[in-house]
Amino acid sequence: MKDMPQLGVGTFRLEGKTARQSVRDALDIGFTHIDTAQFYGNEEHVGDALQTSGVDRADVFVTTKVWWESLGASDFIPSVHESLSKLKLEHLDLLLIHWPYPGDDIPMKEYLEQLAQAKDEGLTRHIGVSNFTIPQLRQAVSILGKGEILTNQIELHPFMQNRQVVEVCHELGVSVTAYMPFAVGKVMQNEVLKNIASEHNATPAQVVLAWMDKKGIHAIPSSTNKDHLQGNFDYTKVTLSDEQIALIDNLDNGERIVDPDFAPDWD
Repeated sequence: MKDMPQLGVGTFRLEGKTARQSVRDALDIGFTHIDTAQFYGNEEHVGDALQTSGVDRADVFVTTKVWWESLGASDFIPSVHESLSKLKLEHLDLLLIHWPYPGDDIPMKEYLEQLAQAKDEGLTRHIGVSNFTIPQLRQAVSILGKGEILTNQIELHPFMQNRQVVEVCHELGVSVTAYMPFAVGKVMQNEVLKNIASEHNATPAQVVLAWMDKKGIHAIPSSTNKDHLQGNFDYTKVTLSDEQIALIDNLDNGERIVDPDFAPDWD
């Protein structure tokens, strides 16, 4: 599969049988983008699901991410080989830096050159970053050159729309992928989103995905419920009015959910 699909399925916090089943269900429904990471500890289970799904490898876009503890020159490429081995794949479609390295021990240039090398060696077709701030993204593009970074995967949902980062991504020719697009379920409780959903005979989740599509933002929600996965997949039945989009835009209150102690200084 050449291009990254608009909608994918995430696997954060999914383990063992649950991860396998979720990925199998997603592929069964018709999802073509599966997102995992070294840190999730489930690459092997995702690989099992991919292998036993009966779906042609060429029809699936697979993303994984290198954990920051493996960003050093001696660890980076071996960690990618290990990921490929667990995923039972010859190559990835997208390889991301999961988090920028915290501190100065490993310069960004060093690990981005490793990322580029993974692509040169055919270990991945595309490369990108995750959780990069505006200054870090500008630095990354200056190191790798424009057009090399496919996406910046960031926390983004109606309550934290990360507008400045999105704007700079688009300015630099980098797509945006939203993780936690439903704000760990909070969108389901929001009255504005519930009202818009009822007007479309849809779910708040579908409304959020339709809103992201309209904004040109990719999304990778996760679910262990096949009905919810199907609902997410069917979001395209929702066409939002300009007024509804404005209502969702107004929900932004900067509420960040993911903020580990090694996170960068956010924009």
